Amino acid sequence: MRNPTFEVFSQGEEIVTGQVVDTNAAWLSQQAVAMGFNVTHHTTVGDKLEDLVQVLLDISARADCCICTGGLGPTSDDLTAEAVAKAFDIPLAFDEIAFSQIEQFFRNRNRQMPECNRKQAMLPQGSIRLANYKGTAPGFALQQGCCWFAFVPGVPSEMRHLFHEHIQTMLADRFVLQPSQLITIKTIGIGESDLQERISKIVIPPQVQLGFRAELGEVQTKLLFPGDYPQLQLENLAHQVASAIGDAVFAIDGFGHQSSDLVSVVDHLMAEKGHALAVVETISQGLLAAKMIGMPWLLSAVYEQSIATLTQRLSVKNHPDDLITTAKVLAGAVQKNTGANMVLIQLTSSAYYINPHDDKAVTVASTLLADGEYKHAVRSLAGDIKRKQHQAALLSLDLLRRYLQGKEII
Repeated sequence: MRNPTFEVFSQGEEIVTGQVVDTNAAWLSQQAVAMGFNVTHHTTVGDKLEDLVQVLLDISARADCCICTGGLGPTSDDLTAEAVAKAFDIPLAFDEIAFSQIEQFFRNRNRQMPECNRKQAMLPQGSIRLANYKGTAPGFALQQGCCWFAFVPGVPSEMRHLFHEHIQTMLADRFVLQPSQLITIKTIGIGESDLQERISKIVIPPQVQLGFRAELGEVQTKLLFPGDYPQLQLENLAHQVASAIGDAVFAIDGFGHQSSDLVSVVDHLMAEKGHALAVVETISQGLLAAKMIGMPWLLSAVYEQSIATLTQRLSVKNHPDDLITTAKVLAGAVQKNTGANMVLIQLTSSAYYINPHDDKAVTVASTLLADGEYKHAVRSLAGDIKRKQHQAALLSLDLLRRYLQGKEII
């Protein structure tokens, strides 16, 4: 069975010129793929009537479904309804119900409705009105050529409201869909090329799409399975890939449980095992503690930019040439002062303090005291000060995750 094709058409000069990032297109595509559509195009056009008309005509001849965002506002540069009327030779008609909803929106806020908002009640004749209770712009839907179109505001909260309130159900009723299943294997401390190398000997069936996505703090290996793929084979392949990657895997999303980031994985494990943690950090400048904000198991967090100041503050001996020894004496003092059964210490080499804004590499050592034993992870981090800050926080958090999951400490 062929999955119906799906497109996203975004309108707005602010998107074309880069003043606004089009998060709508990404979000809509994710929803469409999850429902079982085959997403084929993202198209963006500025506020030019003739361009809008041409793209609408092109899409109507090639796509099964298209969601169009933006251009439904009250100002002169909002041209979507006019473009639909011109492209498909459909007159615009005043919608009394839409107008009353717009008026009610202003009454609810004790504001006078400007006359220009009347324009938003002019919808293509015969279209299906999509009531919008989050803003003033109603959406609308219609069939033209081989394509079913839905037109929604560009404001993300309003767009998502209309999708969940109206469009999702309409799509399920109109199309025979076989939802795909996306498995996302989340890793930390490993790059895309190394991931590709580790799984290179695994045979990925041609109907399964393999992809990678790198973002700050993690790299994801994605396996997109067609809806009719046997579940047992799906699980076997996903776990085979995860096993080949190894201990860098901290979570696998897509088997029905909630999506997990590194912090939520650590939170679950800490709460499950009843641990209490104290943290001392330097180069991450409080970011490590900030990632754990609100966690009941975080008993204490200390940040000092200087190791010398830190050791003086805790009345322990500084070993300037030995980060690990310094971390051990700090951990012992912190545990005595706080009563936490786990202590996480993060220190960085003296080279960092000479010029913190230098891009050159520095050594970062994370030490975990747990159950009377010390675990260490030492890495060399390069880049600007912000990158070092983030990477150092994640390195320390990953040391904690590896210990809690019984993984190898590297």
